[in-house]
Amino acid sequence: MAERRMFSKTVIDSDTFLDMPPTTQNLYFHLSMRADDDGFVNNPKKIQRMVGANEDDLKLLLAKGYIIAFESGIIVIRHWRLHNYIRKDRYKETACRDEMQLLHATETGEYELKNDDRLPTGIPSDIPTVYQMDTQVRLGKVSIGKDNILCAPDEPVRNQKPPKEDKTGSKKSKPSKHKYGEYENVLLSDGELDKLKNRFPDYLERIERLSGYIASKGTKYKSHYATICNWAKNEKPGARVKINQAMTDLDHLF
Repeated sequence: MAERRMFSKTVIDSDTFLDMPPTTQNLYFHLSMRADDDGFVNNPKKIQRMVGANEDDLKLLLAKGYIIAFESGIIVIRHWRLHNYIRKDRYKETACRDEMQLLHATETGEYELKNDDRLPTGIPSDIPTVYQMDTQVRLGKVSIGKDNILCAPDEPVRNQKPPKEDKTGSKKSKPSKHKYGEYENVLLSDGELDKLKNRFPDYLERIERLSGYIASKGTKYKSHYATICNWAKNEKPGARVKINQAMTDLDHLF
C-alpha cells in the first residue's frame, strides 16, 4: 500500500469543509491518511478515538457527504479519486471487495452507490447512511466514467490520468466583493480593485464619486467596476486635468 496521501484543494478549500469544526476536519485527514489504496477504512471508530474526535464528528462527515458508511462498519472516502492517483506498481487492491461492488465512480471521480438516486453529484452533497440491504447490487465489474480511474476489483487499472479539477465542467464560485467608499456602497472584488489601481492613479476619488452618487440617487448598478470604467470613457478629453488643476489651485488658496 502506498505510504503517501494527497488532498485536492477543490474539496478541502470548499466553504462546506472549512465551516466544519476543527475536530471534524482533523478526523477527515486522519481517516484519509489511513485509508487503503481504494479509499476504504475498516476501523473508523478506532481512528476516531485515537485522534480525540467524537461520534458527532464522524456523523458530521457522513451528513456532509465526505464519507460513505456501510452496514459492515467500513467507510470509504467519497472523494478519494479526486485526492489520490496511485501508480500501478504501488497499488494494492482493497480487501473490502463486497463494499467495492456496491460503488461506481461519477465522471468527476466521486464514489456513489450503484442505482441509488439518493446521492446527487457535486462537491459535496448530503449523503445518508448506506445499508447494503437497501441497495440492489449488480454483480460484475464496477462501471467507470470516461475520465475517472475506478476499476473492477479484479482488474486494477492505474495508468489513466486523474480528473482535472480546474477545467470546464465544474462550477467556479464568484469572487467575494468588499464594500468601499464613504457610504460603503461600492462593491469591488480584490481583482477589480487591483485593476482600478493600475488603470487610474486617482482610483480612490473615482470610488468616492460613485459612492456619493449611489447614496444621493439610489441608483443600482450590476457592476460597480464597469460603471467606474464607463464613466472614465465618457469623460471629455482634458476634463480630468482641469479638475485636478482646480483642486490644486484650491489647495494653494488655503
